[in-house]
Amino acid sequence: MRALIVIDIQNDFCPGGALAVTGGDAIVAQVNDMMAQFDAVVLTQDWHPAGHSSFASSHPGKAPFGTTEMPYGTQVLWPDHCVIGTDGAAFHPALNGDRADLVLRKGFRPGIDSYSAFFENDRKTPTGLEGYLRTRGIEDLTLVGLATDFCVNYSAVDAATLGFRVTVAQEACRAIDLDGSLSAALDGMRAAGVTLA
Repeated sequence: MRALIVIDIQNDFCPGGALAVTGGDAIVAQVNDMMAQFDAVVLTQDWHPAGHSSFASSHPGKAPFGTTEMPYGTQVLWPDHCVIGTDGAAFHPALNGDRADLVLRKGFRPGIDSYSAFFENDRKTPTGLEGYLRTRGIEDLTLVGLATDFCVNYSAVDAATLGFRVTVAQEACRAIDLDGSLSAALDGMRAAGVTLA
């Protein structure tokens, strides 16, 4: 059984959004086309309460794309994005959400961010996705979406660490590339045993 894991193709990560990834909307048609090739499709959705601890606006004197230390480690501070119930948190309107077997929302705990579809950023608190996939008998995952160097990367490495066979379809991803983060992410995924297609 094979699943397509579609990471965070939301308005705020597409051009015009609060945390736009260059070309983020350019992958939507390809991702829609890929859905028919898989036994299951999972959509992940960044889903932050207002005032989330990962927002620079929650840390006086801090600017977006800086960092701060959290109980779970270093946290990049982001512009406010994907706030629950806003248009920015909605999926890109052209994404075929009807094909999804599961929509997994992450980042909804106010005090901790969640890049990965499998764990919060403390690397311990599970999202429940592993159990869902195991129950369905799914062992082979292909990841697409936004952004290659953050949420796709963390999800792919976690999936490989959990024992899934993992491929990242790079042509159906786009990156932020914050201070060399893309190159580091690609190296890390390869080291974890992720296939970069």
